Amino acid sequence: MNNLNQPLSLKNGKVIKNRIFKGAMSEQITKGNRPDLAYAELYGAWANGGAGVLVTGNVMVDYTALGSADDVVIEDERDLDLLKAWAKAGTANDTVLLMQINHPGKQSPKDLSPVPVAPSSVALGGAVAGFFNKPRALSENEILDLIKRFAKAAHVAEKAGFSGVQIHAAHGYLISQFLSPIHNVRDDKWGGSLENRMRFLVEVYRAMRAATSSDFIIAVKLNSADFQKGGFSEEESVQVVECLVKEGIDLVEISGGNYEAPAMLDGVKESTKKREAYFLDYAQKVRSVCTVPLVITGGFRSQTAMSEAVASGVLDMVGLAKPFALLPDLPNRIFGGTYQTLTTPQPRLGVAKLDKMLGSMVEMNWYMHQMKLISQGKQPNPNKSAWGIFFAMLVAQGKGAFRRERA
Repeated sequence: MNNLNQPLSLKNGKVIKNRIFKGAMSEQITKGNRPDLAYAELYGAWANGGAGVLVTGNVMVDYTALGSADDVVIEDERDLDLLKAWAKAGTANDTVLLMQINHPGKQSPKDLSPVPVAPSSVALGGAVAGFFNKPRALSENEILDLIKRFAKAAHVAEKAGFSGVQIHAAHGYLISQFLSPIHNVRDDKWGGSLENRMRFLVEVYRAMRAATSSDFIIAVKLNSADFQKGGFSEEESVQVVECLVKEGIDLVEISGGNYEAPAMLDGVKESTKKREAYFLDYAQKVRSVCTVPLVITGGFRSQTAMSEAVASGVLDMVGLAKPFALLPDLPNRIFGGTYQTLTTPQPRLGVAKLDKMLGSMVEMNWYMHQMKLISQGKQPNPNKSAWGIFFAMLVAQGKGAFRRERA
């Protein structure tokens, strides 16, 4: 038995059967904001594929605030039966299934949010500025309402049978915006010092904990940094992790970047690529204060790199995302001795100007296409052309195909 197949115990007594963690990917496999049975088919395939933990894509807490047009939304129990089917399938084979709960803040595309909300009325900048409207600042009453919405979604997730939830506090979405001194310039108790900027995240966690049972898992996805001058830094991130651990968080997943500085999509150094784990240096810094299971998502492809990372003790689980869209049974292949490494395609159109402008969106839609095939009971198609995806985006979504979207 290799170390990736070793169980891992959480402080609440729950046991994760192995060290393979499927990180969140935006599924977008059905139209509308309901979790229809396609989600059960997709997550059933992944659960039977052997992963220890499965994390869903964004589940939003407000129908009027979407990161993508077809995000699943939970405001109440109207879709409880569909959620139960999703949870039953995703927890098969003793799999831990976490619902990722999120609010986009100002990272809601123009055609979806004429006036998005954010901690402060600070527009997104850089190359993505044209895709998003300038937000208005949230009032304190609205902030308190959003905290209740996060808690309600967690309560519904537990009632449906999910193992737990993951608070999405990374990638420039609302909670990440609160944490950033660039995007949060409030002068009340929700802004200014790090203690104030992390208050929204802490209160969301506390409200979720109060709305769920003691053995329900509450995890967090946090940026190691925003990779922006004057933004949320590694030092601040370590302090946030330390605070959340003291509060009682069950598991921490580390990622990084946002729309303006997308570390998960661009600019990974060659030395980091060879080691595969994008945020291993940060994990070494945070390990001393993170006494709960720590996960890094981003870069892992080979069994050797995964095993070495776990053996180092710097992290407890290895997070993978794109490989699961191509090999839904990847963990079983690892444990069966039939997997060594996988090169994940980077589909491009082959036209420099188009690829510069649309490359990441075509790639994301290419992987969503693979997930849709799995959700239909079919096999992934790694030979699907980028041009086929491009034209399908145009036919299905028109101008909306060119929204800026991330996991």
